Amino acid sequence: MPDSCADKKDKDEKKQALNIVTVVSKFADENLTLVRNISTGLAVAGVLIIARSIRLVTKFGSPSEIPARFIERNISIRGRVRSVTERGLEVEHIPIYVPLVSPLLTKRQPVASLDVRLAGVELTPQGWDWLSEWLRPHQMVWLRLISRQDQSLHCLVSVSRGSLFNTCVNEEVLRLGLGRTAPLQGLDPHSRLYLKLHRRLLKSELKAERKGEGLWKEESLRERLTRALSDNTVVKAVKRVLKWMSRVKDR
Repeated sequence: MPDSCADKKDKDEKKQALNIVTVVSKFADENLTLVRNISTGLAVAGVLIIARSIRLVTKFGSPSEIPARFIERNISIRGRVRSVTERGLEVEHIPIYVPLVSPLLTKRQPVASLDVRLAGVELTPQGWDWLSEWLRPHQMVWLRLISRQDQSLHCLVSVSRGSLFNTCVNEEVLRLGLGRTAPLQGLDPHSRLYLKLHRRLLKSELKAERKGEGLWKEESLRERLTRALSDNTVVKAVKRVLKWMSRVKDR
């Protein structure tokens, strides 16, 4: 008799559990759209929280807004050139686009530019002219963060030249002889990264020097003779005498 009571109790509990499952399933079937919307909302909220925590979709308006870990790990960020200034580049940061999430964040972010310098490069006047021609407004670039100094970023700037290849602007300027290598600001000169980057830039500069490109271009024999004559003291004295005689004759 006790066994029969226990069996009956188990059957009742199972029946009750089945009824609960049936009710939940029926509710889900009848409100499928609502359930899907709740699931989508939770998923979007989760992605939004994760994205904001690791700053993937955050638009940086100034160097101070960039997390220190981005600089330490030399993260590359994407941007759009707004102008070439006498000090460097003004670049608008373009964060990673995540559907549904990015539109929610970008509406609140004002348009601002990052002050970007070419790391390890000192441009000649011809180099600045070339840079203004080569990097037009709205040109998309990648910025590999090297260091942050005050309110400027020292970066390796890369431009896409096809689906497979990127051109490093820092190296290209040196290869054309339009600049010289310079100390990498904000890095320890004895660090591994400093030595690696400086070696890369020196290699590009040496190519320009060997080919006689830009500032490394050697004067021709005619140019050297012309300059030597123009600097000669006797020639200068003869020119002054001829000018004096010409003025006297005109009188």
